[in-house]
Amino acid sequence: MSCASTFLSRRGLGVAATLFVVLTSVAQSVVAQAWPNRPVKFIISQPPGAGPDIMARFVGERLSRGWGQSVVVENRPGGANIPGSVAAAKSPADGYNYFMATGGILLNVHTFKTLPYDPDKDFVPVAFLGKAPFILAVNPTLPANNLPELIAYLKANPGKVSVASEGPKSLGGLMIEYFKVLAGVQFEHVPYNGAAAGIQDTIVGRTQMTFQAATSASPFIKAGKLRAIVVTSSRPVPGLENVPTLKTTYPNFEYVGWYMLYAPTGTPSDIVQRVNRDVDRVLKDPEVAQKLFELGPVVEEVGTPESLRQFHKEEHERWARLVKATGIQPE
Repeated sequence: MSCASTFLSRRGLGVAATLFVVLTSVAQSVVAQAWPNRPVKFIISQPPGAGPDIMARFVGERLSRGWGQSVVVENRPGGANIPGSVAAAKSPADGYNYFMATGGILLNVHTFKTLPYDPDKDFVPVAFLGKAPFILAVNPTLPANNLPELIAYLKANPGKVSVASEGPKSLGGLMIEYFKVLAGVQFEHVPYNGAAAGIQDTIVGRTQMTFQAATSASPFIKAGKLRAIVVTSSRPVPGLENVPTLKTTYPNFEYVGWYMLYAPTGTPSDIVQRVNRDVDRVLKDPEVAQKLFELGPVVEEVGTPESLRQFHKEEHERWARLVKATGIQPE
């Protein structure tokens, strides 16, 4: 083959490669413009009534108005969030499947030796929905109105008080175990399959304390069915500004949960960007902002898929420190 022929062949390959990139970009753009033309699914790894479920249904309903398609919430509770995470990871990466995740998606990496999913490889972050401060609340009959009184009561009654959480390896469960270490107290840690059951049992007195996300616990605190003792964020929770922070007593205690929308890896980038913009639009709506204020989550910026990857990395490190502080070993 002559040099001229070789050059033309290479030139032809270059043109073909460029044309392929252009056509792929156009195809993705067409898909994004046509999206959505059927219902969109949000998978939740918690049961109905939990903070992520409340957020998913509220935000999903608002998104559905703009999309002209319903947002279907599918609850896959239990198993330390693992079944839900796996279901989301294995969902088709077609732009119609999302995972409303909490920090548990990363926390499991540090509490289990092996997992059937990889949060770093199986998901791409789409939009940050908000932080979820946790609240340590008690049954109103417990003779403790503040943290010093609660600690004094727990020390005077070691092992006699029971606390409800979603399990010792859940976000709330790890926080309560860390509180136990810092305060030097003993109590019975009772695991529940979801926030709602633990809250209800604390209200009726089967357990005396509960450690739950503000999204789940705030309505019952405002109704007087639970008494809030402290919050885990560095700042007071909106609507519960009179409740002090644990950080005031224990400077190293600043842990909050969060809600983030992820998509299975391979989801078209144009659709990921579209969902990111639409979530941002919804969260900035004044009516939505007021409702979220009442629910309890702290809404900041939705971020970008790029900035959220850095957040994802930093959260890995933060939860690793918490697990180490509690002394819980991976199993």
